[in-house]
Amino acid sequence: MSDKVERIKCLIIGSGPAGYTAAIYAARADMKPVMYTGMEPGGQLTTTTEVDNFPGYPEGVDGPTMMVQLQQQAERFGTEVRIGMVTKVNLSDKVGGIHEVEVDNTTKIEAETVIIATGATAKYLGLPSEQKLRGGGVSACAVCDGFFYKGQDVAIVGGGDTAAEEATYLANICNKVTMLVRKGEMRASKAMQHRVENTPNLEVKYFTEVDEVLGEQVVEGLRVVNNQTGEKEEIAITGLFIAIGHKPNTDIFKGQLDMDDTGYIITHGKSTKTNKPGVFASGDVQDKEYRQAITAAGTGCMAALDAERYLATVESPEEVNA
Repeated sequence: MSDKVERIKCLIIGSGPAGYTAAIYAARADMKPVMYTGMEPGGQLTTTTEVDNFPGYPEGVDGPTMMVQLQQQAERFGTEVRIGMVTKVNLSDKVGGIHEVEVDNTTKIEAETVIIATGATAKYLGLPSEQKLRGGGVSACAVCDGFFYKGQDVAIVGGGDTAAEEATYLANICNKVTMLVRKGEMRASKAMQHRVENTPNLEVKYFTEVDEVLGEQVVEGLRVVNNQTGEKEEIAITGLFIAIGHKPNTDIFKGQLDMDDTGYIITHGKSTKTNKPGVFASGDVQDKEYRQAITAAGTGCMAALDAERYLATVESPEEVNA
């Protein structure tokens, strides 16, 4: 551990749309933000080939390019972007308190405010063929990528409310949707189940799991297996959507920040404030409802504004020491 301790006015943890938008606003407010990117600089969008629903890109943009541009915009106003992983935090309970953070288990930092934008990680099935075709027809966001499969046959895996909602969304734009549920019933609410049942071009296969995603460069089909009989069959599809949940990246904050049962950080009212003064959460780390780049960016803006207003209400440690 280094003996040198750096003091930062605004520390941003995470580098997706929420983190970079927070950085843009914080930098313009002269908060001199420092961002640590985490293990996946740019967040989930770096695995997305095309982004067509973010305002300001009439011709669309690929995810990695968009994140590079957001970084450049944040750096233009003075954000210091650092490659590194926050591995430990000790968050103060006091208004005006200093938050202690460790990066890569070697560097200690003190921050007057912390903006958490660590995002969430989509759960996948874990099949090698699935991982190979991520971005080539395999997606964890139907709302993000469903448009590219308009008029085509697709499949979706999952049996909860999110899967049912995304299945009916896909059914509105796709030719046929096959919903694969590994149990004999859906976990979704009765209302969502009725919606699925009443959608004519949506077929539900129960006791069914994915055995293999077929295709070399893009998804060309699916081999599924009935987990009761062992019977296998192939389905011709061009898109596979995984809707079995997300895991928020909040493990290092457990025991210090209020979270729900899944691990999403709880924020107060319409703000990004957490239960710790000077600590704010934005993006997918606190949003399990929408999970869109534009909503993440919006809460990143809110977090920076909340942090700026918080700093305006407390005396700086330098003034107190003086």
